[in-house]
Amino acid sequence: MSLRRAILSRVSSSSISFLGESRSSARRERSDVEEIEGGGRDGVLAAAGEEEEAGRWARMLPELIAEIVRRVEAGGECWPLRKDVVSCACVCRRWREVTRGVVQPPLETGKITFPSSLKEPGPADTPIQCYIKRNKKNSTFYLYLGLSQTFTDKGKFLLAARRFRHGALTEYIISLDVDGLSQGSNAYVGKLRSDFLGTNFTIYDSRPPYGGAKASSSRASRRFASKQISPQVPAGNFEIGQISYKFNLLKSRGPRRMNCTLQCPMALDSTEENPLKSKAHSAGASVILRNKAPRWHEHLQCWCLNFHGRVTVASVKNFQLVATADANHPSGIGDGETVLLQFGKVGDDMFTVDYRQPLSAFQAFAICLTSFGTKFACE
Repeated sequence: MSLRRAILSRVSSSSISFLGESRSSARRERSDVEEIEGGGRDGVLAAAGEEEEAGRWARMLPELIAEIVRRVEAGGECWPLRKDVVSCACVCRRWREVTRGVVQPPLETGKITFPSSLKEPGPADTPIQCYIKRNKKNSTFYLYLGLSQTFTDKGKFLLAARRFRHGALTEYIISLDVDGLSQGSNAYVGKLRSDFLGTNFTIYDSRPPYGGAKASSSRASRRFASKQISPQVPAGNFEIGQISYKFNLLKSRGPRRMNCTLQCPMALDSTEENPLKSKAHSAGASVILRNKAPRWHEHLQCWCLNFHGRVTVASVKNFQLVATADANHPSGIGDGETVLLQFGKVGDDMFTVDYRQPLSAFQAFAICLTSFGTKFACE
């Protein structure tokens, strides 16, 4: 009898905290009750009550749900308050669809809300400010969203990467989870691979960048778990960019020179019922980036770039990337002067990362990872 009461109590509590539970969890609780009670009347009534509670959330008018989400978002302009917006999307499928329609992408708001935001382009006017923390002991790198203008805040964790050596090659596995740094993890989002000299890199995305894209890996397709960037998209390794560092055979003084060719993401229409379906017919835009040439400062006797106070330590790793001039790109992209990504050192193991359209947080993180490590042929 006491066991029955414990199970029923657990079901009742899960109904109260439905915002934090999924439907699959509710079904498991119901099956536990029926199995132990042998389909008893009390167990059926408790399970029915839980289904009724779930139905109440799903039967709410979309207009009312949208108004609730707008008010929640208005009170959660930044993290950690923004987690309440994510909670709204976790209630049920209808709430998730409405929340996705209300919350605008980073391109429009400059805010990172969902894991999918990490693979969407940043804003065009003001860059999203992040920073990387490096752990030399285990060759791990962590990307955080900056919550203030200082370098002392804890930040909001976004991505993690770990360096692995496979013979003459080096790979960086990028993940949503610090404890899931492997390609077999449900949190795997992509990887970065370098050649023997560490001068040529290839960026791989775990999901196809456009319809018809072919995976460069022969691994069997699998589906993402709910924690993944996009649940229903077959996983693999799809090439989306290449980074190369130029050789410095004459050993002339100056910073490294790099070129990037990227398949940049397109902004998704929040009103589209199936964003993945609308993306399937477009290959996005190919952008060529190069590092902005620094100027020699006679007084300081060194090469200088204006990082606007975001970089405080001189390092050969520091760089700014601009797009090559192209009239086909939107205003502000491809003028050869607008900095689309800048990376610089502010501490022994801390580096700032600022990116904007057309780059995503995932691409910016991957590009910055190429700067770590010694490149004797380029310095």
